[in-house]
Amino acid sequence: MTCPGGNPPSRQRRRAEERTARKRGKQPGAPGAVMSWAEPDEVVCHYPHGLCGCGADLAGAAGLGVTRSYQQLEIPEPSARRVQHDLHRARCACGTVHVAARPPGVPDAAVSVGPNLRALVVYLLVFQHVPVERCRQLLADVTGAQVSDGFVRSCLAKAAGVITDVVQLIKTLITAAWVAGFDETTLRAGPAGTKKHVLGAFTELYSVFFLGKRSLQSFRDFGILPAFAGIVVSDRYACYFPDGWQHLAGHQPCLAHILRDYQDAAESWPDAIWPAQAQRALRGLIKAWHDARDAGLAQVPAGVRAPLVREFRHAVLAGLSDLPRIPGPENSTAQHPGRDLLEFCRDRQDDVPRFTTDTRVWPTSNISERGVRPLKTQQKISGRLTSTGITQDRLDIRSYIDTARKHGQGS
Repeated sequence: MTCPGGNPPSRQRRRAEERTARKRGKQPGAPGAVMSWAEPDEVVCHYPHGLCGCGADLAGAAGLGVTRSYQQLEIPEPSARRVQHDLHRARCACGTVHVAARPPGVPDAAVSVGPNLRALVVYLLVFQHVPVERCRQLLADVTGAQVSDGFVRSCLAKAAGVITDVVQLIKTLITAAWVAGFDETTLRAGPAGTKKHVLGAFTELYSVFFLGKRSLQSFRDFGILPAFAGIVVSDRYACYFPDGWQHLAGHQPCLAHILRDYQDAAESWPDAIWPAQAQRALRGLIKAWHDARDAGLAQVPAGVRAPLVREFRHAVLAGLSDLPRIPGPENSTAQHPGRDLLEFCRDRQDDVPRFTTDTRVWPTSNISERGVRPLKTQQKISGRLTSTGITQDRLDIRSYIDTARKHGQGS
């Protein structure tokens, strides 16, 4: 077997090669949109005008009906409207004087900003990742509304306060779910030089985020895993597998991560057969899961599942035989590339193919990765978020918006 080079292959290099090989434009399977004819909201009639060749004015010509129609999607010119709410008094016949109540959404202030404009600010900041100063400029340029940077920032705290109970309900519903995905990502938040981690929990209908650290205590503070009694779909990070999560029904390691790790092993040991064998078996199991789920089956048929699981386990055993463990303390001794992966698959041999015995369980944590990916976009656009409190407000609002969109509601 060929010995690997000094360093294992770079995932960044492999992903760059994949991006280079990808064709430009819409990718297969990506959602698209089509312009179609529909019932119009407004019809504008256009008539011939001017003079005919005979010299007659076409304004008096006889109408012959519509000869051609064109539809165009357009938005009304946006403009902030100043609405004055006058509270009137009235005297009843009995002599009692009544005063109209202040309408909902109008604060007890002489001049304020309405809820629709505030909602637009929050949407731009949280969902479209527009920085505060650019958000203020956008409002002025597009709507004519002149607001301050301080007002823009204040919208986050007010919106987060309104949805506090909803976010808590989302967290409760995820905790009660049978299957939930978990992921985490770094975020530059707080004083310069410090780094935080955003922990996320996801189902097909709910999303919730928490700002903390990549530590077991932060996972406890998040408040979901200590009481979660379902299946955890995650990567192989150790905080998802401690003995402290006493109620879990089981784990499903993300096969997308494991497949990438086996690809790294294949590049590190190009003469070895077991990395390709393991990948082939896992991809076969994933395909079988999709087929079973599409057919409405509760699990992958045993006749399909068993040979693929057997092939995968044989690949793991072959890899362990090829890569003997380097003696030394477990936490401080660097092992051959792929050895830790093989030991994980051996020790978690029931967890890796768990999705095949219950098609409600996803084989990958793609839902979770899609959930945390926009936070990286936010970071690239806006840079460091200086306040951890406001950052958590952003995450709460993101939880609300993501959950609404999963239920078919627009932002």
